[in-house]
Amino acid sequence: METLTQAWQIFLLFLFFDNDVMPLLVAFVPYVIFFELPLNFIGWMGVFHHIFQETFQTPYRTPHYPRVTCAITCYAEGKAVQNTVISLFEQIYPGHIEIIAMVDGVKQNRKTFEALEALYPRASYYSGRSLIVVPKIQRGGRVSSLNAGLSRSSGDVIMALDADTSFDNQMVQKAAAHFNDANVIAVTGPMRVRNAKKNILTLFQSLEYMLSLQIGKLGLAEFNVINNIPGAFGIFRKSFVQQIGGWNTGTAEDLDMTVRIKQYQRRYPHLRVNFETGAVSHTDVPETWKDFLHQRLRWDGDLWHIYANKHKKGFSPSIMGWRNLVFLVWYALLFQIVMPFSIAIYLVYIACHQPLPFFLANMMLVYCFYLCLVIFQFSLYLLLISDRKSQDCGVLVILPVYPLFQFMVRLWNAVALVNEIVNKGHLDSAMAPYWVLRKGRR
Repeated sequence: METLTQAWQIFLLFLFFDNDVMPLLVAFVPYVIFFELPLNFIGWMGVFHHIFQETFQTPYRTPHYPRVTCAITCYAEGKAVQNTVISLFEQIYPGHIEIIAMVDGVKQNRKTFEALEALYPRASYYSGRSLIVVPKIQRGGRVSSLNAGLSRSSGDVIMALDADTSFDNQMVQKAAAHFNDANVIAVTGPMRVRNAKKNILTLFQSLEYMLSLQIGKLGLAEFNVINNIPGAFGIFRKSFVQQIGGWNTGTAEDLDMTVRIKQYQRRYPHLRVNFETGAVSHTDVPETWKDFLHQRLRWDGDLWHIYANKHKKGFSPSIMGWRNLVFLVWYALLFQIVMPFSIAIYLVYIACHQPLPFFLANMMLVYCFYLCLVIFQFSLYLLLISDRKSQDCGVLVILPVYPLFQFMVRLWNAVALVNEIVNKGHLDSAMAPYWVLRKGRR
């Protein structure tokens, strides 16, 4: 009890900037001030800019209904794949939607293939909808499936979609409208967590998706520096994807594609990647801590593989352009790679070199900072972006503990990066067979 009392007193000294504790406070400030707050600030300014334009400067958009191909990568979804296809059948889009479902390793995935074939009669009930099921005998991975869909597609717009993702019925119409602008080469939109109410872990991820995949991407897209076009929900001008050679072999094909687009923008800076708030997708997230940690081990490890190996020569103003280079150095290198190690090292340092009351007081300071940040961001999201306010209010119960989840995820980021550096973790991926990943460029 005495230790907690001392920790509280030290915490109050932190708040009032007492000279005796300033060195510890100064140690905490750099990775917040230089890594985190500027990126959040850019995102907030982008959101405010978007709201201002939507309110006062919304231009008239000529109706645009290009032929759209939805390339769905299927592996082991079984009957659940029908929900994805049906959500595309039921789009209100007046143009034609061509649905191409690639079943990777069809011999091992007969249930998925049969579930798709069962939808052929239903496709005839919908005007302007067609379904093509492509059975791939040899499993080649996600990239192989996407390129197979690209080669068979007849649409002007191609959507790269996961088979466990469903969509609001205005998604295609909202997204396709952007391609009336010849400068738009790609679009993405909000991803919402479909199984958010399953347990506290899925609720944490639901809030994470609101703050990162909605408010974060919207803000960055306003400055044309969107960090990643998600693999589960990427929408592209087909001619552009063909021009750059389709998707590249290996893991993290979505981040690889995004980096290649940024390199292309150096020569053609007028090209844009947009975020459409009305193009909403729904996906399931891991429901157990084991699955969640394994997913993040792959996601965060892939960052190192893409940035430090596959595209390390691309971090140059002559290849990337200054705008994208500065953003990638700040976001990809400092925020996503340096910051997790900074937090881990800082945590170990104060735990080993400071008395327990100082350690606890410091953790209280970190917690309060991130709690205030989360409350502000969520309030911004709820008031200005959310189109399902009553539903999204369900995450309010976890706001007080969400900073602890964030802190744990940051530490796990560092573990994932070390795993990639030491063990080449990207080779242990369900996105493609081992032999495919080995043959991909490293």
